Amino acid sequence: MNVEEFVNPETMAVLAERAIAAGTNLVLAILILIIGFTVAGMVKGGVRKAVGRSRRMDATLAGFFSSIAYYAVIAVVLIAVLARFGVQTASLVAALGAVTLAIGLAMQGTLSNIAAGVMIIAFRPYSVGDWVEVAGVSGSVKDVNLFTTELATADNKKIIIPNGQAWGNIITNYSSNPTRRVDFTFSIDYSDDIDKAMDVIKSTLGADARIHKDPEIFTAVAAHGSSSVDIVTRVWVDTGDYWGVHFDAMKSVKEAFDKNGISIPYPHQVNVEKKD
Repeated sequence: MNVEEFVNPETMAVLAERAIAAGTNLVLAILILIIGFTVAGMVKGGVRKAVGRSRRMDATLAGFFSSIAYYAVIAVVLIAVLARFGVQTASLVAALGAVTLAIGLAMQGTLSNIAAGVMIIAFRPYSVGDWVEVAGVSGSVKDVNLFTTELATADNKKIIIPNGQAWGNIITNYSSNPTRRVDFTFSIDYSDDIDKAMDVIKSTLGADARIHKDPEIFTAVAAHGSSSVDIVTRVWVDTGDYWGVHFDAMKSVKEAFDKNGISIPYPHQVNVEKKD
């Protein structure tokens, strides 16, 4: 293009038109970005507040859902901006979908843990501080996030369980209910008075203020063992008192048996000789 053609009015008009169109698209793209990021922030805050109002959701889940909503809006905004400059967004969306699928397949284990983490945080089969049995491991819950559940065992070992395994297995929560039943089996000699032994058990356990009066203490003969009569005893306590009552009762009942002349027999065998 020589100088005469460049300064031609028609050429100048075309260039001016293109410049105006490019400037308009640039201004619109900037406006879309500004409005889009503003809307994304508002959506993020709205989702966080909405999830936060639910008692079944915690801060981790609120942040997770609000981040998903934020980046979803940002993705739409970027596609709209590219469309202003003539980029074929249909192929871009298809390519993005293919990349997302490939990433999803490569990270399916991680994504399953995230999905399980969302379910655990939403439905709360256990919370921090609960004593649970999860995926065959017992311990106190120290942390629950989108990927893993952290337990501390009775001897303070740190156990990390992927949420996919936790949600996919039987979960036993020993701390969930406010009360628990403590079961005992006390053995006495066949020569001892069963009714007296039952009275001693009831009076001894009834003196412990941690044991509930309702339901009342239950005692019954459970079995005639090879060396003893077995008396089953059941009491109800607050969940936090379970182990304290269990250990104290084993000691106090033994001492009460000793004072009342009730013996706890050792396993023994009687040999009988047959004469020819």
